[in-house]
Amino acid sequence: MAFSIQWSCFFSLLCLLIQGDAVWCECPLGGMEIEGGTFNLSNGQNVDSMLRYHCPMGYYPYPELAYRCHADNRWTPEHRRSRCKRVECPDPTVLQNGHILPIHENRKYYYESKITYNCYSGYTLHGPFRRTCLENGKWSGSNPVCRHDSGDCPDPGVPPGGMRSGNSFNIGDKVMFKCRSKMILMGSEERECQLNGHWSGSEPSCYYKHTYDSPWEVSEAFGGDIMNTLSSNLVNETQQGRSIKLTRNGTLNIFIAVDVSESIDELDFLNAKAAIITLIKKIENFSVYPKYEVVFFSSKIQTVINILDFYGPGNPPPLKKFLDTFENFYVEREDKYGTNINAVFNQFLVKLGAIKQRDKRFSEHHHVIILFTDGGYNTGGAPTDTVERIKSMVYMERPQERQEHLDIYVFGIGSSIYDGNLKPLTVGTGGKSHYYRLQNLEELQLTFDEIIDESDVRGRCGLYKDYGDLYDSKEKRKKFPWVIYISVLTDGTTEYCLGSLVSPRFVLTAAHCFKAESSTAKLEVTSGYLLEVERVHKHPDYNIRAKVDQGVAEFYDYDVALIELQQDVPITISLRPICLPCTDETNAAISKTFTCNQQEDFVLKNHDKVTFLTKTNLREKEAHVKLGNDRHDCINQALKAPNITTTDVTQAVTENFLCTGGQFPYVDKLSCKGDSGGAVFKNYEGRTIQVALVSWGNKQMPGCRYDQLVNSDAVSRDFHINLFKVLPFLKSILGKTGQNYAHLAFID
Repeated sequence: MAFSIQWSCFFSLLCLLIQGDAVWCECPLGGMEIEGGTFNLSNGQNVDSMLRYHCPMGYYPYPELAYRCHADNRWTPEHRRSRCKRVECPDPTVLQNGHILPIHENRKYYYESKITYNCYSGYTLHGPFRRTCLENGKWSGSNPVCRHDSGDCPDPGVPPGGMRSGNSFNIGDKVMFKCRSKMILMGSEERECQLNGHWSGSEPSCYYKHTYDSPWEVSEAFGGDIMNTLSSNLVNETQQGRSIKLTRNGTLNIFIAVDVSESIDELDFLNAKAAIITLIKKIENFSVYPKYEVVFFSSKIQTVINILDFYGPGNPPPLKKFLDTFENFYVEREDKYGTNINAVFNQFLVKLGAIKQRDKRFSEHHHVIILFTDGGYNTGGAPTDTVERIKSMVYMERPQERQEHLDIYVFGIGSSIYDGNLKPLTVGTGGKSHYYRLQNLEELQLTFDEIIDESDVRGRCGLYKDYGDLYDSKEKRKKFPWVIYISVLTDGTTEYCLGSLVSPRFVLTAAHCFKAESSTAKLEVTSGYLLEVERVHKHPDYNIRAKVDQGVAEFYDYDVALIELQQDVPITISLRPICLPCTDETNAAISKTFTCNQQEDFVLKNHDKVTFLTKTNLREKEAHVKLGNDRHDCINQALKAPNITTTDVTQAVTENFLCTGGQFPYVDKLSCKGDSGGAVFKNYEGRTIQVALVSWGNKQMPGCRYDQLVNSDAVSRDFHINLFKVLPFLKSILGKTGQNYAHLAFID
């Protein structure tokens, strides 16, 4: 052994010496092939390059997921012949007080294996009775338990592949969990039966080296925890046994660190970056406005956003400035061959100390640390002691009282994850584990969006998703979640319009969609998803025949209606309200404290671009509002409409209309049949604000149908009801208090 080590050192030194003459020592690729799969290299065959294997779905690289090129021109760990092996799930026959079928030879269960659970007489099955082995090495669904509960806490069961000691489930009793050889215990090793009848910590699971958490599992687990922290409006309430401590004026400090060393794939880094941007944007939808520290690290730390800038004199720069800095930040990866996780926690500790000195209310702060890394470090030492110092600073010698003031979430990423290094770093209330093991980060951006874009932010209007496959109808629905399809039946004839959900109980559309008092409406979210109508409220001053004698055959002033639903719609990522003018909700969306007039000036500007949609496939049409001196020339084209004979354009187009169309200074798109009642809107910082609704046009252009994007000519114009001008009507219904539905808060 001593001889081989000496020769290894000799060849390493020789390699370093000859590199000075531009001769590179390389790790050989002979024999590194994998049966049934492929591999790629992060930096060719050079020292510290990572060789990563890839296998088809349902298979994983065996015996190692990846190798690193060592300085002695060898791959580490020691290479053995590689092959793609079928994914195995943990042995499920550990079920107590019941049995599973079928029982496989040697109790080996592989990808796509299916099993059923049955309990012995006197025991009841809690959980799914059928499970499937998934491609990530986990069983579908939750862990079933055969219960005959007689204690204060329910039987906690035994995870597949695991063992449990402790069979008494009364208050104060503890149970211990272990996993079989070569498996990793995720979750809590020890759980205690608490006074509330729940077990402390989190449910344990046993993972093989190839097992990973799906993004959707991370979404459910991480999302439930982070939303408890962010839901500041639930003061003095409890959620899943945890008290919400943040007040509306509370302070939340979020520290985020991303590993950019060689062991982290470039794609993983880019996906982590995109996910962090999504997370920060979504957090801003809550009524707390956190302060951020964001760093990239390898052997050195590169700070992208410095949390102390938020604590400087005066107001901190807007978050958009920080996000722009983050998106455009160039990461230097020259030192990528070293990893110093301890330095990251040391920097966070120093920043916490500085915040404590600057803010007398430090004891009220909540701190969240989010770490993306594979857990491998070769410099700086173990970070566990530094984490303990952070806990000590935050807990202030009262750990039981102040546990909820600190959460540390760790996302294990990369080809080879050092679980033993990472698990001790997580911190959660009641001993809960915040450790997640990911195969890659390709879908984490989407799941971060799913985490926070649910009913927990139902009071946040105008939220939408602007990425994903927008050719897919379900994904496009998430970009325009407020769109409602309306069909109106009048005397046997059906007309089609669009509407916008403006609150869980009301849909806004055009009054002219309802030709008569006998008109009946059918509202559809997507095909087959209908909303039940209670009544239709048309603007009291709407009268399409009001100016026939003045030469205006059809007069569309006050062309606005609110459709009241029988009950609130369920708010989801695909169905939620748009923001309306002059409301507190819109001020929150644009992060301003405007009056109504100030909000109008801010939202509507000369030649300002607005968007409306086609009825079919929700294609976007862009146009520009003509305001100021340009408005007269725009509305004057209304006199060329076939049903208008007056020479006074103000008889047909009042101040309640916005005008778009024409070819100067831009060629605008036109509305077509079926677009009536649809929202005319603007997007601002990830929120959608409706400024008007499509009412009528002076010219029907050839080819203008339900899904066409038709350009305006020099004469054609569209006229849209300006919502800022019909606020008294909107406020009289949507802002009315004392009703059986939630009202909107309008501003003066």
